[in-house]
Amino acid sequence: MKSATSESSAETLLKELLWLSEVIDHRLKLYWNNIEGQPTDIDAILPPDLTEDPSAYAGAVNRHNMNHAERLILILALAPHLQPHLLDVFFVKNSTYDRGFTEFGGIKGHQHAGFIPTGETAAFLLTMNDIKQRLQLLQLFSDTHFFKIYNILSLDSAPTDEPLLSGILKIHPDFIDLLTNSVASTKHYGSNFPARLLTTPLSFDDLVLDEHTLNNVLEIQDWINYGDILLNEWKMNRKIKPGFRALFYGPPGTGKTLTAALLGQTTGLSVYRIDISLVVSKYIGETEKNLALLFDAAQNKNWILFFDEADAIFGKRSETSSAHDRYANQEVSYLLQRVEDFPGIVIMSTNFKANIDEAFTRRFQSVIYFAPPDAELRKKLWQNSFTANVQFEKNTSLDEIAEKYELTGGSIINIARYCSLKAIKRNSTTVLLHDIEEGIRKEFAKEGKAMY
Repeated sequence: MKSATSESSAETLLKELLWLSEVIDHRLKLYWNNIEGQPTDIDAILPPDLTEDPSAYAGAVNRHNMNHAERLILILALAPHLQPHLLDVFFVKNSTYDRGFTEFGGIKGHQHAGFIPTGETAAFLLTMNDIKQRLQLLQLFSDTHFFKIYNILSLDSAPTDEPLLSGILKIHPDFIDLLTNSVASTKHYGSNFPARLLTTPLSFDDLVLDEHTLNNVLEIQDWINYGDILLNEWKMNRKIKPGFRALFYGPPGTGKTLTAALLGQTTGLSVYRIDISLVVSKYIGETEKNLALLFDAAQNKNWILFFDEADAIFGKRSETSSAHDRYANQEVSYLLQRVEDFPGIVIMSTNFKANIDEAFTRRFQSVIYFAPPDAELRKKLWQNSFTANVQFEKNTSLDEIAEKYELTGGSIINIARYCSLKAIKRNSTTVLLHDIEEGIRKEFAKEGKAMY
C-alpha cells in the first residue's frame, strides 16, 4: 500500500521528469543545430512550480532554494531510478567515429542496461561548450554545497587519471528514503549500524511525570521548535553552538525512553536509539570508528540520538595506568568532541548521574531527574495501564494500592500485563485483586524486595 508521502512525491516527480525530458530534447536540438523557431537557451524551459507542493521532493527543493541547474542535476541523477528509458536517447552513436558522443558522458551499468548519467551528462545539458559555466558547475559538487552536506547527491570519484566529471551522478540512499517514507532508513549503513528507530504508539497524555520534570522536558521541545529562529533570526549563532544535549537520569521504568520517543513523535523528528553493544569494542580504534559511522550518518539530519544506559560509554575516565586506559580515555575525548559538534539533539540516559563523566555533564543544556512516582502519580499510572474494557474486582482500591506499594511506571505496566492475561485466560474482563498482588510480588522479587 502506498503512503501519502510516496504518492504525492510520485506525482511531483512525473512532472519533474517531463521537464527533464523537454530539456534533453531541446539541448539535443541545439546541439544538432535544429532550433528553428525555438529558444536558444534551456533556461527558457521552466521547471514545474513547486511552491505549494506538499511532497517530500518539493520540500527538499524549496528548503534548499534550488535553482534550475541544481534541480536539473537532481532529477537527472534520479532518472535511472525512476524512468531509466528516458535517458536512452544518449546512446546515439557518432557515425564519424562509430562510437558514443564524448559530450554526452554517461556509462552503461554492469546489470543496468540503461544509461547512467555522469558529471559530463550534466555539463552537456547545462553548459554545452561554455568553459566558464563548466567551471561554475564544478562548485555544485564541492564539499561545501548542500548536495554534499545534506547527503542528497554527489559526484562519484572518477577512475584514476580520468576527468573529474566522468564520475557518476550518485543519489544518496537517504534521499530516496525521504521520497518514499519521509524518514531516512539506516539499512544502507549495514546490519551492524548501531542505531534503531525508536517509536511509540503512546502520546504525551500517557506520560506520567511530576510537573517539574515535565516542564524541563518541554524546554527540549521548545528548542526543537524554535531553536532555528533563536540561532538565525536572533543571530545567537554567534554566541552559542547549534544542537542540544540533555541527560535523563533516574531509576529504571520512570519514563526516560518513552519521553525520548515522544519528543520525536510530537516534533516530527526521527529518534534513533543507540545500541551501545554495537558501539563499544574491545579492539583499539574500533569504538571511534563505530562512533564516526554513527555521527557521520546523523549529521544534518533531523535525528534525535538517544544513548540508553549511556554510562557504558560516557562513564568516568580512569587513571592512565596502562595503554588500554589511555586508549579508552582517547575514545571518551573523541566522543565528547563529536557530541559537542553535533548540530542535532543528543539525549543520554542513565540510572545514576554520578556514573557520567563530568566533562559531559558540564556540556549538557538540560539535566533532568526522573524521580520514582509518588502515590498520586502511581494512581494515575495504574489507571492508565489498563484498557477501558477492564473492570476491577469490587474489593480493589487503586488508591490503597498506589499508596502502599512504591512502584515505577515500568513495573506497573508489567503488572497490568500479567493481570490482564490472567483475566483473558479466565475468559473474563475482570481483574482480580489477588492477581494484582501476585504481579506486585513478582516485580518486588526482581529487585530482591519482600512484599508485606
